[in-house]
Amino acid sequence: MPAVLVVTGPSGAGKGTLIRELVDRVPGIEVTVSATTRDRRRGEQDGREYWFLTDEDFLERVARGEFLEHVEYVSGHRYGTLRSELERIAANGHVPLLELETEGALRVKHGVPGAVTIFISARVDELERRLRERATESAGEIGERIELARQQLEQAGEFDHVIENDDLDLAVAKLTDLVRSLMTPAATMPRR
Repeated sequence: MPAVLVVTGPSGAGKGTLIRELVDRVPGIEVTVSATTRDRRRGEQDGREYWFLTDEDFLERVARGEFLEHVEYVSGHRYGTLRSELERIAANGHVPLLELETEGALRVKHGVPGAVTIFISARVDELERRLRERATESAGEIGERIELARQQLEQAGEFDHVIENDDLDLAVAKLTDLVRSLMTPAATMPRR
């Protein structure tokens, strides 16, 4: 079984939707809760969507080595995965699943033996449509995210597996089949 599953891809690729579907279909997987310095959005709760930290607290935890990975992302907000989240999930006998941006995903891929990385891809026009429908970012932030998405899509080949999410049902089926094969004790980890 993988030490950790990492799902990555550009904003608007549908990572969150695919992960929710995956967790419903494959037992033994638990999603880590990332830490962030961004403000809470309406309806979000500390410890559910994210661990919401101040910049000062975040940097103190970085200095103490409490993060597996961390990055500064769009608009200067910091995001990271606390090592304690992986420990908590592993103690429950589950495989941690991390939803990360590409830079953090590559850090985990190269720094955690047994990590399996999955890149979720979609056409740029589809990414832009989804970001606009989500309506959680300003027009300027959407433009920044689209430009970043173009760069991230060029990195897809650096990950163990790539799943196209232009058709949600098909993407869910492919991701579910892939992860089930990885969770089988005798599974080999084929490259895409």
